[in-house]
Amino acid sequence: MRYLLAIALIIAGSAGYGQERYLYVATPGIRDYLGYGGHGILVFDINNNHRFVKRILTRGLHPNGKPSNVKGIAVSIPLNSIYVSTLETLERIDLTSDSVIWEKPIEGGCDRMAISPDGLMMYLPSLENSWWNVVDCKTGDIIKKIGGFKRSHNTIYGRAGDVVYLDDIGSHWLYIADARKQELAGKVGPFANNVRPFTVNGKEDRVYVTLDSLLGFEVGDLKRGTKIAHVEVEGWEPGPVRRHGDPSHGIGLTPDEKELWVCDGHNMRLHVFSAVAPYQQLTTIPLQDMPGWITFSMDGKYAYPSSGEVIEVRTRKVLLTLKDEFKNSVGSEKMVEVQFEGKKAVRAGNQFGIGGVVRGME
Repeated sequence: MRYLLAIALIIAGSAGYGQERYLYVATPGIRDYLGYGGHGILVFDINNNHRFVKRILTRGLHPNGKPSNVKGIAVSIPLNSIYVSTLETLERIDLTSDSVIWEKPIEGGCDRMAISPDGLMMYLPSLENSWWNVVDCKTGDIIKKIGGFKRSHNTIYGRAGDVVYLDDIGSHWLYIADARKQELAGKVGPFANNVRPFTVNGKEDRVYVTLDSLLGFEVGDLKRGTKIAHVEVEGWEPGPVRRHGDPSHGIGLTPDEKELWVCDGHNMRLHVFSAVAPYQQLTTIPLQDMPGWITFSMDGKYAYPSSGEVIEVRTRKVLLTLKDEFKNSVGSEKMVEVQFEGKKAVRAGNQFGIGGVVRGME
């Protein structure tokens, strides 16, 4: 009973009832393709049927003068800022004024970052190079570099703030950094192939990883550092994909951690699994385009694949597709929910579908 109450309190506490809730979508968030929403941060009103609200002008230009690929998006509530990484730069934008505070070129480029729970520190991977940058969120200054990788890529900050999970897509291992010492502290695996997008549960004892060549996912024990399960999508064959090169680029836990949603780029679908062993395959959801990412609203009501649909999690129904001010379809692999009280941001989600259950039975 206390376990169920804990879940209810966590969900209610993160739902932001009575708050203004907005979905911030950074574009071009599918390579440098401007046909999925143009350039900037597009803001949608979650409480008002995901109505388009505004476009925030961003910089992030490639040396050729064209908008550069957006690689990641993250929020610092204490600094009232949203951050966008591109191939070349890191940009900080004020959430009240929508103005650019600074944009800084980063040596070695940028990939998908993560910000500490206190909003002050960022782990920013170089662009598939051999190191992660530890960045001061206020100034954008690089504090330290953590090296020794093949192709640094995706990053998740643990909810407790003690560790950071580092995805080297040239390795069969998922790496763990000590967030305070700013050094490597361990690894999980080996997995069956190179690790691609992944997610972790709220208690930080399980990691769910997608891999090169696998339509499905594997599960790792974060405490023991071992792989504990291999799960393949049944009834659908993998095939060529237009982007990313792996069949299941994108995976997320619903905030209540009951379900795991897995992307299928070749068949343009989401496959829904039970998030506990034996990881039963529950259903599949067709999409309008190839998915390369999946995340959820903070209350767990909506799923947001990068193909642009808004899906009701409970019914699996596609409610609508995101549209910009010109009524064009919007798609991005980089989006995050931000909640406001008046003009002040008070709570934010993350670009990953990270589990929200942080306490078990006591």
